[in-house]
Amino acid sequence: MANAMIQDIFSGTPNLTTTERAVSVVLGLGIAAAAAQPRPNKWLSLAALVVGAGLAIRGATGHCAVKAVTEA
Repeated sequence: MANAMIQDIFSGTPNLTTTERAVSVVLGLGIAAAAAQPRPNKWLSLAALVVGAGLAIRGATGHCAVKAVTEA
């Protein structure tokens, strides 16, 4: 079941412009890098890492599931 969900989220035709993809990758990597710094609140670091990775993957694949739903 998890594989099907992952495939649904990250598969599909690219629906992001080149600018949106570039911004997503840059911001995602920046947020993930900031999350790697030692902080007293480990949960905040974990949340930042997840958000950063999600943005980077969104930019790398060129597909945004949220944008696909809102445009349909």
